[in-house]
Amino acid sequence: MFDARLRPLIDKPLNAVARTLSGTGITPNIVTGFGFFLGLLAACALVLQLDYVALGLILASRIMDGLDGAVARHAAPRSRHPQAKSQESDLGGYYDIVADFLFYSGIILAFAIGRPEHALMAAFLIFCFVGTGSSFLAYAIVAAKQGRNHDAQGKKSFFYLTGITEGSETILVLCLICVFPKWFPQIAGVFGTLCLMTTFGRVLQARRDFG
Repeated sequence: MFDARLRPLIDKPLNAVARTLSGTGITPNIVTGFGFFLGLLAACALVLQLDYVALGLILASRIMDGLDGAVARHAAPRSRHPQAKSQESDLGGYYDIVADFLFYSGIILAFAIGRPEHALMAAFLIFCFVGTGSSFLAYAIVAAKQGRNHDAQGKKSFFYLTGITEGSETILVLCLICVFPKWFPQIAGVFGTLCLMTTFGRVLQARRDFG
């Protein structure tokens, strides 16, 4: 819901860092991999109930998640064929989305391992993540098949349908459970419900667009 509003604010500093990294040999895929590694460390911290360590690692991981796209936009290999560059970008987009979904669900799983008394609500939240993730990707697949334009969303690997719960809201929730772990059932219940609403809204939109 807030991704489009936040993007102009986030892109400027990320682009500045990407310009600094340009020519250093650091590729977008390296940034994606490093961000995912930080996410794994955050999960380990949650298992050990090191909540504020996990919070810092989550934020660092998400910064890397935004930075990989900025690095990709500033990468300009001079000796590569344009088609090879496009294929590299497509593969990078694939890596990015796989890493994101594993990260989001992995953080909740780690929280449940560290605090098994919250396992039921963690399972509910992961179920809701599956709904938003599948509706997100299924729409993108059909949109790509129909050649729908995605310029309004900025430079993206593919077109997708927005919703109430997007990346910004999910990151906020992950941060909240680190700061207020005892409130996890309430946070998971509210956010999971919003995820289900997002999924339902996307299904209705897909029916209108593709039916």
